[in-house]
Amino acid sequence: MSESITSLIQHDQQLFLWLNGMHSPWADQLMYWVTYKYTWIPLYILLISLTIKAEGKKSIAIVVTVIVAVVIADKITSGIMKPYFARFRPCHEPLLAGLVHEVAGCGGQFGFASSHASTSFALATVWFSLLYRKVNFMWLVLLWACFYSYSRVYVGVHYPGDIFVGALVGVVTGLGSIRLYYIFLEKYYRN
Repeated sequence: MSESITSLIQHDQQLFLWLNGMHSPWADQLMYWVTYKYTWIPLYILLISLTIKAEGKKSIAIVVTVIVAVVIADKITSGIMKPYFARFRPCHEPLLAGLVHEVAGCGGQFGFASSHASTSFALATVWFSLLYRKVNFMWLVLLWACFYSYSRVYVGVHYPGDIFVGALVGVVTGLGSIRLYYIFLEKYYRN
């Protein structure tokens, strides 16, 4: 491994330890629920409802675009990147044994890149981009993606670098899916 990659990994681990080290019992409880994927089902239902209200029959195409973006982002991070890079999650890293504050268990062995970050940013990118002109406060979905992704560092299962790259994959996947929306799906749902 080159010196620059080794240095980057060491800085990522140091930043992780600093962020993960800032914890408290009340925040542990909060982050346990923030990081739990089923906690956000009401948010998804709200987003679908807002989409239907704002776009009518085109809402089906938007929801399909969100689903496509999320599935592709997950496949890239979980199906390709994690097995290829095989970077241990912080909670599985032998060099960090006893230093990681875990809240919700450790999860799979590898963590680069974060699927939670990629899927949440794919979802947020599509919904924000397609609805920000029609739905007030749609920018909050971007804040949600940041908070949800950060929770993975807090609970000890991802490095900041895992989150950053996962978020990047999500944004790119979201933008690509939006492009497909405009090319294919919107034509079908024109009035």
